[in-house]
Amino acid sequence: MADTIHSIEVPGAPYGVAIAGDGALWFTMATTGAVGRYHDGRVDIFALDPVDGQPTVIVAGPDDALWFTEFRGNRIGRITADGNRSSIAADAPYGLCVGPDDALWFTELQSGHIARLGDGGAITRFPVEGMPSMIVAGPDGALWFTLNLGNAIGRITTAGEITVYPLPTESANPVGITVGPDGALWFVEIGAGQVGRITTSGDIDEFALPDRNARPHAIITGPDNALWFTEWGAGRLGRITTAGEISGMELPGAEPHGLVAGPDGIITVAMESGVLARIPFDGSV
Repeated sequence: MADTIHSIEVPGAPYGVAIAGDGALWFTMATTGAVGRYHDGRVDIFALDPVDGQPTVIVAGPDDALWFTEFRGNRIGRITADGNRSSIAADAPYGLCVGPDDALWFTELQSGHIARLGDGGAITRFPVEGMPSMIVAGPDGALWFTLNLGNAIGRITTAGEITVYPLPTESANPVGITVGPDGALWFVEIGAGQVGRITTSGDIDEFALPDRNARPHAIITGPDNALWFTEWGAGRLGRITTAGEISGMELPGAEPHGLVAGPDGIITVAMESGVLARIPFDGSV
């Protein structure tokens, strides 16, 4: 695993992070109510109005803009490369992704919905119990999501048909979820200190972390065809192969949340202590 970390200090507490089409890094700052952009060595900060909306997850949208959720502000935000900002009302949105239909799909934590943002800002909602959290477009033409309090993984078709798969471990409290290099869905269990895998047919495996109190939060597929995840409680970056081999590394600062892998082979981690940690993959583990 790479032993060189480039730390980019930012005036806030980064939470979510995404990469735009031009290669710029965009990040949310939940506690200060702003969105930031890092490109060519420069950090730009765009304050939101109001500032107490708690921006969280951010993704590159189906257009040329970045889209993000404001959990406390009850909004889905949009920002362009030049900082032009707009928003659409939602109900405590958190997870966000671009679906297989090129629409934005998101979760509404408190009211319990999987929602689709269509043309003209129209929102279609599908109710589900268990506090839906993160969501991702799956390899099967459907969307997959975690049910944090429902202790389950859910699947929804673009037509709104929902299937729920309970987890074997009680109080696992899954959060982050991603598509793995093996075509399965991989997720992290913040309550149990485990990484999970579910096939598109619903078969589930779980892998215990060496530190069961690490509180894994977000997960992605890395440049090496392994899964990389943040350990929010331990201040670490974890790695698991599709065979279940686990390793990790210490990160600068504290409270890592979102992470993203770029086409340059660099993994960027949003550290709530005020740093974007950039880890170049060097082919070692």
